[in-house]
Amino acid sequence: MKIYMRMLWEFDITEEARFMELEKKFVELETRRKDYPKGGKRMQPISGMMPCNSITWEKEFNSLEEAYAMVQFFRGDDEHEKLAELQRPLFKEFRIEFYKVLEF
Repeated sequence: MKIYMRMLWEFDITEEARFMELEKKFVELETRRKDYPKGGKRMQPISGMMPCNSITWEKEFNSLEEAYAMVQFFRGDDEHEKLAELQRPLFKEFRIEFYKVLEF
């Protein structure tokens, strides 16, 4: 069963420039490291249920286990954690959502 995972962050609007600066560093890290998972998309809402001071990272996986493994990879990676420690104080809210992909 294919799984779609979404990570959603709402950040302090007064810290948008700093938040995005750190997010670019995550992109650089992902690009530079061959062992990093590829294929995720980052998006910022223009209109919708999420406020404009949020971003979404989304990716499709072949299984729920594969999605969990990526989350564990990020949690266990020192370079990722160093950047995350700088970014976490800017969060107002963070959550991870999992969806099964309907293939009729």
